[in-house]
Amino acid sequence: MALPAPATPTATVEEHVRTLSEVVLTAMGYLDKPYRYGGHSMNEGFDCSGFVVSLFQRATGQTLPRTAAEQARATRTINKQELIPGDLVFFNTMRRQYSHVGIYVGDGRFIHSPRAGSKIRVERMDTSYWQKRFNGARRVVAAEG
Repeated sequence: MALPAPATPTATVEEHVRTLSEVVLTAMGYLDKPYRYGGHSMNEGFDCSGFVVSLFQRATGQTLPRTAAEQARATRTINKQELIPGDLVFFNTMRRQYSHVGIYVGDGRFIHSPRAGSKIRVERMDTSYWQKRFNGARRVVAAEG
């Protein structure tokens, strides 16, 4: 099931915001799930992109590509100032563009599956670590039809 196609421009924004709000609410149910490289399920744990894939599938029925780089290519670039809860945020954590992805939850924070030995958690984007590595903000757009 894809995101609903809007009937009017106003409905477009309202429906999209509602859908992204559902993404954030669903994301909070993933807190404290373990990191696992290549993981993409509640039982085994998640890597960053597997978390995003599982989350969007569960909250919206929409299937996103598997890797952070593929997710960046499949979504629409937005300015950091345009971020709304449910948008994707990308970071360069492995000396390559779009090597890490999380979900913006509002108030300068994002939820993500950080690394081996850690769990899904919410962090501030304005810490020096994340500020230096911020790679861009992107929005999942509704599928047509």
